[in-house]
Amino acid sequence: MRIFFIAVEKNTPSLVKAKHGAVATEEIHCSEIGVQVLRDGGNAMDAAIASCLCIGTVNMFSAGIGGGGFMTVRLPNGTVEVIDFRETAPADAHPNMYKKDPILAQKGGLSVAVPGEIRGLELAHKRYGKLSWKRLFAPSVKMAREGWAVGPELAKRLQIYKMMMETEPDWAAVFAPNGTVLREGQWIKRGALADTLEKIGNQGADAFYTGEIAENMVDYIQKNGGILTIKDMEAYKPLIKKPMVGYYQGRKVYTTPAPTSGPILLSILNILERYELGRYKENANIEVHRLVEAMKFGYAQRTELGDPDFTEMEDTILSIISKDTAAQVRANISDAQTFPVEYYNPHWGPIDNHGTTHMSTVDQDDMAVALTSTVNLVFGSKLLDPKTGIILNDEMDDFSIPGTPNAFGLYPSPYNYPEPGKRPLSSCVPTIVERDGKFELALGGSGGSRILTSVLQTMLNMYNHRYNVMEAVEAPRVHHQLMPNVVDIESGYSSSDIKFLSTRGHNVTVSDILLAKAEVQAVMRAEDKLIYAASDSRKHGIAAGY
Repeated sequence: MRIFFIAVEKNTPSLVKAKHGAVATEEIHCSEIGVQVLRDGGNAMDAAIASCLCIGTVNMFSAGIGGGGFMTVRLPNGTVEVIDFRETAPADAHPNMYKKDPILAQKGGLSVAVPGEIRGLELAHKRYGKLSWKRLFAPSVKMAREGWAVGPELAKRLQIYKMMMETEPDWAAVFAPNGTVLREGQWIKRGALADTLEKIGNQGADAFYTGEIAENMVDYIQKNGGILTIKDMEAYKPLIKKPMVGYYQGRKVYTTPAPTSGPILLSILNILERYELGRYKENANIEVHRLVEAMKFGYAQRTELGDPDFTEMEDTILSIISKDTAAQVRANISDAQTFPVEYYNPHWGPIDNHGTTHMSTVDQDDMAVALTSTVNLVFGSKLLDPKTGIILNDEMDDFSIPGTPNAFGLYPSPYNYPEPGKRPLSSCVPTIVERDGKFELALGGSGGSRILTSVLQTMLNMYNHRYNVMEAVEAPRVHHQLMPNVVDIESGYSSSDIKFLSTRGHNVTVSDILLAKAEVQAVMRAEDKLIYAASDSRKHGIAAGY
């Protein structure tokens, strides 16, 4: 057993209690901006859009208008739908484009997929928004232009990327204006981004996908080795989809379909449901082992997913989310041991050998939005267009490269190779739960391949261990994604749990819970009719409500 600890500063978690509405994001300014939108007569969608734009401004290492994502939306009448604004591969993409140099999928112009966020937010606003589009952009325009104090999470990321920030002119102009990278509490401005956001707020999404903004972005991407074109930008369309629906302990769970990991979330819930986790204290050790084994089967199933517009997988997905399949998986889980990777039957291609954000909102009418947005890795492609102020995604790394794991250690699946216009497989699972036909919970997470297991365990903490929403978010978590074949356990798990996993044959690594490998944001309507919200303190998140 290998145990590693890295010390980081402790942040105090908080549980928000509200009567009318709440917003949970990873940054206090953005949670408060969302709540002010609710106060001003906006609904949960308006709050989600304004908060999302704010995160892209102040925690730009996580997300931004140069990226994309997914949202699950519940209307007051109980109707639920998904908006897919995932980035797409450029028209000149092909399966072997990174074969010679896989790092090009993570950094530089060739890693940039067509951004989807602005078109996705526009579609959501046209369908459900109440306040004006311009009003939702105004707070982020103001912050970008007038500045704000660098927060603890941004300060930490800037220190990690200190060399890039201080030596590369496009980044230094914003993040090291005096030659030294900014620190917590120092003032930061993003003037070019303010102009871009203001123009989009005034003119609509077309201002991003056509004209000067698009031309500047495309020119910058191509100068840095990319293949994205103006035609790619003009052709982008977000998609409206039906949610995946499952049931857990009598609750109805709505989550996102492929190419997200929503089907796998439902599958693992199905596997674990019959174990009645949390009911018997004497079973605590064995429960952790069963949880890890269910994760391993789930991530094996994940290798069968891809963009359903490119691969027929309806029958596969129906099988994955069925209770019968869950029963078959349980029959193959042994309480006595874990197994070699091949036992779980992954569908990999031949093998040669975190920057995401989530926000959850709910209003007084129980309209709820779970929105996950990303530029993929921290600071995306490491390209910041100086003319527009936009940080560009490196979402192409979420496609599979034949023979090569991606930056999150996920091994290649032939269902997820790059093709023109294709959406890459995603770990996002923005999820909404109903109880007795009424809204109960909206949640989602950030953290790449760990999003799925973090959201899963937050739900288990609430429904099996009876934690309140803050306790459920803050509790230590385990993670196993099949490959690499390692159980990563956050500090806080008991030594007996760790020892038990080791005796069952697991390779165990323990890391400090405050390393912020994955984070969850959640809002819920409790039985007392009040709203409770929690933002993960691992990323210094603070929720807000009124």
